Amino acid sequence: MADDWNGNGNGSTLFTNVRILDATGEYPYTGEVLVQGNRIKQITKGSSRFGSSSSSMYGGGATVIDGMGATLMPGMIDAHLHLSWNNAPGIDPIQMMELEEHMLVTMEMAKLVLDAGFTAGRGAAAAKPRLDVVAKKFINQGRFPGPRYLAAGPEITTVGGLGDAAPSHIPHEGLNLGLVVSGPEEIRRTVRTLIKYGVDSIKLNLSGESLTGMGAEETPMSEEEVAMAASEARCRNKVLSAHARSSGSVKQCIRHGIQNIYHASFADEEALDMLEAVKDRHFVAPGIAWLINTARYAAEWGIKPGSRVTIEYERELEMCIETMKKMHRRGIRICIGGDYGFAWTPQGTNAKDIETFVTMLGFSPMEAIQAGTKYGGQIMNMGDELGLIKEGYLADILLIDGDPIADVRILQDKNRILAIMKDGKFHKAPRMSEQRRRLTA
Repeated sequence: MADDWNGNGNGSTLFTNVRILDATGEYPYTGEVLVQGNRIKQITKGSSRFGSSSSSMYGGGATVIDGMGATLMPGMIDAHLHLSWNNAPGIDPIQMMELEEHMLVTMEMAKLVLDAGFTAGRGAAAAKPRLDVVAKKFINQGRFPGPRYLAAGPEITTVGGLGDAAPSHIPHEGLNLGLVVSGPEEIRRTVRTLIKYGVDSIKLNLSGESLTGMGAEETPMSEEEVAMAASEARCRNKVLSAHARSSGSVKQCIRHGIQNIYHASFADEEALDMLEAVKDRHFVAPGIAWLINTARYAAEWGIKPGSRVTIEYERELEMCIETMKKMHRRGIRICIGGDYGFAWTPQGTNAKDIETFVTMLGFSPMEAIQAGTKYGGQIMNMGDELGLIKEGYLADILLIDGDPIADVRILQDKNRILAIMKDGKFHKAPRMSEQRRRLTA
């Protein structure tokens, strides 16, 4: 192949001779997709082969990309993204990195994620207060490559809770991954401060985490504290998210209207009933890659299979699989996003979740792809313009060599991602000069 193509003067691109996987649930079909500006202008079933149908779609010249039978689908969306998690071998190297280096590494992670075909992601927590906010700003300004991003701040946690990493004899805030509070008034001030910094969502740590010593089934934050956070966030139209592994914490999310429930492994039948009753208001992102890889594939970094902590993660993984299957049967929206960003869950491998949803959680390939596209657009609060190949939607598009419905694993192979378009512009342009043609009216 010859040189890459990166756009034309009028901003019109026609993908022709492609199999369109639109993520609505309809089986892929042969067709053409016209992009004008940053939107999908028109979709045509069948192939006109640049005849009268194609000519009528334009008022002037446009560049045509002959997909040669490749699959055209929406860009993937990670619902639980930590751009400031820097593929480090543990929590301490993430938190202790100097701020200046950390900002640059965050932008490196943003490019890794976009290179992997993830054109959007919802921030689930930042390691330092403004890392996500600045990353989003620079991505939106086009100064650095990265996915569409909704910025989070650090997780808000209780004294002694997940994220309070300072040892008892050195009570120093700078050693903590989370923002440590105690009582509703401290919650109020912290939420207001994060909103001042410019975050899009407020994240609460409502349960523990086995690796940190606090049990995953513990629920440390009081109802009064959660209620205060929810009230303050809603005053400013901010979305609420929660680290919620325990059944009690899932119930807190439902009672207080916390939209994004991360993990939910130990949700009991009562919690499932409560969630099903309001399933149109919530999303669940189990972060299952973290459980699998921490339990089984982190020995190189000192987390050895058969140790106490990996036994706990194997137990939680078993519970997570059972719980997600129950949620799926109840029609609860489950999104991909595996807590990537550690050495054993590296950024850029995010599409592994789609395979895991099929092999472990009982999703069909189409359902798993929808968990990473259609529902991703919804958790971004952009469900009416993101996550589908649909007329009027934003042109966040992948061109894939092969059929992801036949084998979802190809989405993990960057060489099989022939093109990545975000907002109508190619991040990865197709090397298709031999097939490229220009139409003139």
